[in-house]
Amino acid sequence: MKRILPVIVIAQFFCTSLWFAGNAIIGDIAKQLHLEPTYLAHLASAVQFGFITGTLIFAILSIADRFSPVKVFFTCAIIAGVINLAVVINGMSSTELLLLRFLTGFFLAGIYPVGMKIAADHYQQGLGKSLGFLVGALVLGTAFPHLLKSMTATLPWKYVIFSTSLLSVIGGSAMFLLVPDGPHRKQGQKLNLIGFLNGFRNVKFRAVAFGYFGHMWELYAFWVFVPVILSAYKSHYPAAGFNVSLLSFLIIAAGSVSCVFGGLLSQRFGAKRIASIALFTSCACCIVSPLLLFSNSAVVFIVFLFIWSMAVIADSPLFSTLVAQNAPAESKGTSLTIVNCIGFTITIISIQLINALRNEVNVQYIYMLLAIGPILGLIALLSNKKRFSE
Repeated sequence: MKRILPVIVIAQFFCTSLWFAGNAIIGDIAKQLHLEPTYLAHLASAVQFGFITGTLIFAILSIADRFSPVKVFFTCAIIAGVINLAVVINGMSSTELLLLRFLTGFFLAGIYPVGMKIAADHYQQGLGKSLGFLVGALVLGTAFPHLLKSMTATLPWKYVIFSTSLLSVIGGSAMFLLVPDGPHRKQGQKLNLIGFLNGFRNVKFRAVAFGYFGHMWELYAFWVFVPVILSAYKSHYPAAGFNVSLLSFLIIAAGSVSCVFGGLLSQRFGAKRIASIALFTSCACCIVSPLLLFSNSAVVFIVFLFIWSMAVIADSPLFSTLVAQNAPAESKGTSLTIVNCIGFTITIISIQLINALRNEVNVQYIYMLLAIGPILGLIALLSNKKRFSE
C-alpha cells in the first residue's frame, strides 16, 4: 500500500531522534556535572557501543528474522524512549548518564537495521530508492536534537529529552499499528548461533560490507565533530555570528537530501556506481579539509561543510541496498544487523582516535585521518568491480 513507505520513514525519523539527543545538550549537562570537553566523545561512543552490543546480540539470536520485525521495532522504540527519559532524573552522575546512553544505543539496534529489514520485505524492487528515504529519515532524526536545542534555547535542556522520548513512542506505535510484516519476508526457521556469518561466505557480500565499513570510519566521526568544528571556527573568527546548534542541524540534515537523491540515481545508474562516486567525493573532502576548515570566508567554510555532509552519507542507503541484495534470503535481517554491528564498532575507533589526537596545533589537519576509511572502502569496491549485484 502507498502509505507503507511514508510510515516507515516517519517512524524511523521519530525513533532515531534518540541517537544524538545527548550530544545536543552536552554543553548543559557538562555545566551541571562539571565535565571535561572530551566527555562529548565518550557520550557519543556510549551510544555507539550500546548499538554495537545490541546488534551483535540481535544478530547472534537472529531476532529480526525469527520474530516479526514490526513487533521488534515497536518494542525497542518504547523501551529506548523510556530509557532516554531517565536522563532527566535529578542527581544523575556522569557514569550513570553513560550507562543510560549505552542502553539507549542497545535498543536502537532494534530500530535502525530492523527498519531497513521491514522496508526490504516490502520493496524488493526499487530498494535503493526506498532505503534512500529511510536513511534520509535517520539523518534527520540524528540532526533533529540539535534543532530542538536551538528552538528551546531559553528552556531547560530536559525539554530535548522529553521531546525525543515522546517521538520514539509515537514512531514505534505508528509502525506497529500501520505497517504489517512485508510480503517478501522469509522467516528464519530455527536458532543458528553462527548464522549471522553466512553472508560473509559470499565474495559479493564481503566486498559490499568492506565498502560500508570504510564509509562508517568517516561518517559518525564527522557528525560528532560538526559542532566542534563550528565552535572552533567561531573561536578562530570571533566575528562569525552563526548559531552552532542550528547550523549543526542544517549541515547534518542536508545529508537526508543526498540520501534520497542518491537512491533515485541508483535506479538509473546502479547502487554500486553511485555509492563509489559518493565515497570518492567524501574522501576528497577529508583530504582538502585543511584548506577550508579555517577559511577566512565563512561562506566558503559553511558551503564546504554542507558539501561534505551530503557526500558522507549519500552512499549509506546504497551500501545497505547492496548488502540486502547479496545476503542470504533467510538471514537478510541478520546480515543487515551484523554489518551494522561491525560498521558501528569502527565508528568508535575513529571517534576516539580523533578525540585523542585533536589539539590546538593540529585542529586544521586532524580530519584528514577520516580519509583512511573511504580509501579502503573504494579499494574493496573497485577491486571487485564485476562481482556486484547492481
